[in-house]
Amino acid sequence: MNVPQVSAMHALPDGEAELSLVVRLPWEDVARLGQEAGRLASQMQRPVTLDEAVSHRLRSTRPAASHAKPAGEQPAAVTSSAAVTSLPRISGTA
Repeated sequence: MNVPQVSAMHALPDGEAELSLVVRLPWEDVARLGQEAGRLASQMQRPVTLDEAVSHRLRSTRPAASHAKPAGEQPAAVTSSAAVTSLPRISGTA
């Protein structure tokens, strides 16, 4: 699959960074992300995108870093599917 190259990271004015990724997910994982977006939208009383749901999930499952570690101290990379599989399973028919 040929994926166009884009700038992967942007600094935001609020001190955060925006990282652009392309991931391939099974439809079951996309459905779980949709359910997560629905739960979040219900809490926030507004529409929520899948991007927002993923960002919220990642922030709620990982402790906030107070500072960046030197490159030699970085933990092993986690695959994108590992983050998605941490979402709750859909109960009922799917």
